[in-house]
Amino acid sequence: MEAYPSVDDTALKRLMDDFHASIDVDRRLYRVDIRGSVAYARGLARIGMITPAECAAIETGLAEVEREIASGEYVLTHDLEDIHMAVEKRLIEKIGPTGGKLHTGRSRNDQIATDERLYLREVIDTTIDAIARCQMALLGLAERTVDVVFPGYTHLQQAQPIRFAHYALAVLFALERDKDRLRDCRKRVDVLPLGSGAMAGSAFPVDRAFLAAELGFHAVSPNSMDAVSDRDFIAEFLGVCSILMIHISRACEDIVIWSSAEFKYIRLHPRLATGSSIMPQKKNPDAAELLRGKSGRVIGDLVALLTVLKGLPHAYNKDMQEDKEPLFDAIDTVGVGLTVFEALWKTMEIREDQVAARMDDAMLATDLADYLTKCGVPFREGHGIVAALVDEALRRGCALRDLPSEVCRVFSPFLDEKAMKLLVFDESADRRAVPGGTARNAILGQIEQAKRLLAP
Repeated sequence: MEAYPSVDDTALKRLMDDFHASIDVDRRLYRVDIRGSVAYARGLARIGMITPAECAAIETGLAEVEREIASGEYVLTHDLEDIHMAVEKRLIEKIGPTGGKLHTGRSRNDQIATDERLYLREVIDTTIDAIARCQMALLGLAERTVDVVFPGYTHLQQAQPIRFAHYALAVLFALERDKDRLRDCRKRVDVLPLGSGAMAGSAFPVDRAFLAAELGFHAVSPNSMDAVSDRDFIAEFLGVCSILMIHISRACEDIVIWSSAEFKYIRLHPRLATGSSIMPQKKNPDAAELLRGKSGRVIGDLVALLTVLKGLPHAYNKDMQEDKEPLFDAIDTVGVGLTVFEALWKTMEIREDQVAARMDDAMLATDLADYLTKCGVPFREGHGIVAALVDEALRRGCALRDLPSEVCRVFSPFLDEKAMKLLVFDESADRRAVPGGTARNAILGQIEQAKRLLAP
């Protein structure tokens, strides 16, 4: 048999140790790893695999390890490989061979799956709270702008008058769907893999229901092979985060546009906009732009994980070590992103004078078409009549409401002075009085609905 080529074995070991190690990434799991180990020690004591005294020693030792990691006294170096080995090594150093009994019947495969679920469960709860704070900022803005009439856009063209509160509430209700998706995702995160061993289940009669109760899981995984190889819950979380960041990004695009010199609809707080390094007059909406850009980063995290998972055979594979970097990156990006997003809405100034100066009364054309319909003109015919009337105003270079009455009547005898008096922005908004519409009373109803959603 041919021998391996001659190599520097020490250098090769160092290379593989560095390549293999995940401690730099998974160190943030130390608290949940220790929490899972405490529960597992109690589970071993419950079935007589360790004595009550040994269990107490393990618990005390783990508490000391946690304190040492938190304080920085125990330095998590590269040679420790991963957070599981780091905790176990230090535990054995502190309490002796008894610490080595903790891993009885347990694998790092079911251990990491448990850690990730414990950690992600907490993250989902804090993310939901952060979204709610953004919604509260939007709700406050909506309450302040119920009477601010604003141009609503489709195709980035002025379309129909709305109240600015209507826009703020649109973003709020989109975020509510994100919260719902996170709550639903949490149900699938809240399943215990511990007791699955490497992939075939534990050879020791651990009480998995007891472990689930100790760790607050609502169910145990039904199949050990699936339990150690499942990362659906992470992919689903990243998918939900991607949709959340798309909602944030779209709103930030509006902010970027509205804060431009061409629009001047809003003014951002100076701390959320930065100056140019060369142009003294510039105030760039960097907070909104960065949030818009970071949506791509979170979507990339999702794609990275899905690409890792797509070709894996069942049960655990070392590739799965790569699940944590995209997960943690998305968690960090979404966390700070929501904080900045909240600040944008809490500090935003609506420049009502600039909004009023730029509102085109051609947005009221639909009101005329609706009026003709009420006069008995088929809507499609009325639509064509009013479209021609708008073209006439454009040809004359005047506002729709400034067309002479005799000119309007040429297009339809119903387009009399009474009809043209309909061309008032806030009255137009108030005609959209259906539930969910932009009429003042409809907006007040949405505000009350939002308050019920956000009630403690």
